[in-house]
Amino acid sequence: MNSKIDINNFGQGIVYPEVPVGVRSRLILFSMRIVVRRLMMHMATSSPEKIAGLQAKVSSMRTPVVDNVSIQYQRINKINGHVFGDLSNTDKPVMLWLHGGAFMLPAAPNMHLSTAAIFCDGIDASGFMPDYRLAPQNPFPAGLDDCEQAFLGLLERGFKPSQIVLMGDSAGGNLIFGLMQRIRKAGIGMPACAIAISPVTEMARIHGSPSLYHFKDTDALLPLAALPAFATFYTDPLNSTHPEVSPLYMDCAGLPPLFFIASKEEILMNDTIMLAERCYEAGVHTTCHIWPTLPHAFPIFERFFPEARKSIKDMIAFSKIHLKRARC
Repeated sequence: MNSKIDINNFGQGIVYPEVPVGVRSRLILFSMRIVVRRLMMHMATSSPEKIAGLQAKVSSMRTPVVDNVSIQYQRINKINGHVFGDLSNTDKPVMLWLHGGAFMLPAAPNMHLSTAAIFCDGIDASGFMPDYRLAPQNPFPAGLDDCEQAFLGLLERGFKPSQIVLMGDSAGGNLIFGLMQRIRKAGIGMPACAIAISPVTEMARIHGSPSLYHFKDTDALLPLAALPAFATFYTDPLNSTHPEVSPLYMDCAGLPPLFFIASKEEILMNDTIMLAERCYEAGVHTTCHIWPTLPHAFPIFERFFPEARKSIKDMIAFSKIHLKRARC
């Protein structure tokens, strides 16, 4: 886990927070390894028709009720999605969260929506989570195209780039780097900051990252054997080194301040660290927190792991710092 980045909590660096994980959370982790990993493996070997049924099932789940933040399904710039709070108030910041789900699953209400609402409340912002098109029916670049339109839709509403906090978990963490490449190319202006939660950063080589092997038994969510299928569902192998598919190969210069979060016991840990190091070397203000024990994309599981709530507070604090700096 040696890093090229200097260690400094909310400056630049990689930090390994010491967070005690309780017995209840460890029991949930044990159950996830038995149940959730099997479900993910089942999805990786399913037909497109069965995946479509699972997508519909997740979409039909009830929208959670979160104190202080309304959640509504609306259309922004031709893109449907969940709106948090009031997007008509363009004096406040706005969150754009690109959800994960192996590029194939919609936003999970009791994970993505509830966590995003808590985050919006914490930074006193509205927010949008686009319901982008999903693989395998709509492979790359369909989902990324929709995320780009969602960003442009916020600008059309009157938000400035400097008011936007860009967030993404897992596959969504991949999408935020594809989106930032497009923003940079268009010369629009970068968001105030971006937060990548356990991002997928390399889809070309199953042997490319040490953590893929070292944590294949401890990762409570992602089975290593499923990754090639997920990658094939999302894109043609000929595209696997395209920087919008594998951000590890992107030009990292000119990105906004970045906050990476991952677990040290997940197979994508090195995906996070390697891209964080590349961003730092390119002169980007980069902070990376590698947490103990908890699962892949653990902040979205805050309803199940009370320890993860501190990570949301960290994301809120990071965002407030850089929203304030962006206004100056």
